[in-house]
Amino acid sequence: MKETLLAARKLAITGGKVIDPAQGIDRVADVLISNGSIESVTDSSTGSSYDGYESVEASGKIVSPGFVDLHTHLRDPGQEWKETIITGTRAAAHGGFTTVCAMPNTDPVQDSAAVVGDVMRRSAADGVVRVLPIGAISIGQHGKQLALMGELADAGVIGFSDDGNPVTNANLMRQALAYSVEFGMPIINHAEDKKIGAGGVMSAGAVATRLGLAGVPTEAETAMVARDLHLADLTKARLHIPHISTMGSLAALRSAKECGVDVTAEVTPHHLTLSDEWVFGLKGEVPEAVGSAAYDTNTKVNPPLRSREEVEAVIDALNEGLIDIIATDHAPHAATDKVCTYDEAAHGINVLETAFSSVFALVDAGKISVVRLIESLTAGPAAILRRDLGSLKKGFSADVAIIDPGSKWIVNPEQFESKSVNSPLAGVELTGRVVTTIYQGETVFDLSVVNETGARS
Repeated sequence: MKETLLAARKLAITGGKVIDPAQGIDRVADVLISNGSIESVTDSSTGSSYDGYESVEASGKIVSPGFVDLHTHLRDPGQEWKETIITGTRAAAHGGFTTVCAMPNTDPVQDSAAVVGDVMRRSAADGVVRVLPIGAISIGQHGKQLALMGELADAGVIGFSDDGNPVTNANLMRQALAYSVEFGMPIINHAEDKKIGAGGVMSAGAVATRLGLAGVPTEAETAMVARDLHLADLTKARLHIPHISTMGSLAALRSAKECGVDVTAEVTPHHLTLSDEWVFGLKGEVPEAVGSAAYDTNTKVNPPLRSREEVEAVIDALNEGLIDIIATDHAPHAATDKVCTYDEAAHGINVLETAFSSVFALVDAGKISVVRLIESLTAGPAAILRRDLGSLKKGFSADVAIIDPGSKWIVNPEQFESKSVNSPLAGVELTGRVVTTIYQGETVFDLSVVNETGARS
């Protein structure tokens, strides 16, 4: 019955500034939706009315394709106390994401058709947005034996990754890249040489020294990136570098792209907007003396937050297109994983619901255009996936995010749809917010309803 009703629904989103980088659209226009698909993007005129359509007024707002996240942790199956398919996809909808790619570090690991099939079935039944699973590179993510990549491809994965367990065996990585060519899917390898970074809990540098915390040199990332780029060149495979964060990695990436290596890269919202100074616990302010607020475990992430200089470098790289996309690396954790010492704390930040707003600050600061920001969340990841997503093209799934660029709001993790609250942005005022998310023609998030009722949508 639900599908029948949705199929008959017709929406007209009127008067908004439509930004669809895939089509080069950046103008005031109306978006028509019918039968769960985009019908057209048409020039808006005063007093336009569409008989038989439900009207969604978007004057003063930005109308964008729904966002696509290439790097999400849903924790389901096996760690449902941190997140579930239900809560994770609801969090995604609140952040404007209509497609999330689920990393395989579940329990059991997504290294078989059976587990992948289960995730896909439950996502279709319980998720409020699209979930695309990523298969493991190795059995159990142990880095010893390749998973049955052909079986995983047939089951519906969109790429292969061992997530936070980097494939340290260079020969195994070479084999994975070589086999992946047959399926046309990217290999996504966590860029870290753990021997170089052994024992480190934050980025090496002045802040780590002052706090007395063991540092991870930037070379831990750069060395792995360089190795993987060489192997991708050797095998002519597709390589995707997750959460890139160092100038050394950017230099290697630039050289590889100039040489024709088939490589793409992502950066996270937190590596674009937060520096290692946030570990002081004062939202990036540097204190005269280290106080009780320091060692904010919600800032502990892998790769670690970097220096201001590295942050500015990745912003510039995203702006010029050297970095292809933004991906959240949404990593929800239970309170017990973070209410502890910095050394003991788990790596990861809760991101889906704050991603757009946090990076929108760079638009206000003139460091990136709003078109480039939206491109990095829509057309960019869709191109990597090679799916008909991330655009308002006729016939595409009616996945839409409506954004109020002037909306100011204070981050309160206790109001997250996510099960977890591990965000260093608690109490921070952000400007720009997704107010409506539409997935396949259905409204899956409406901020006005949330504000009216005080309840989660």
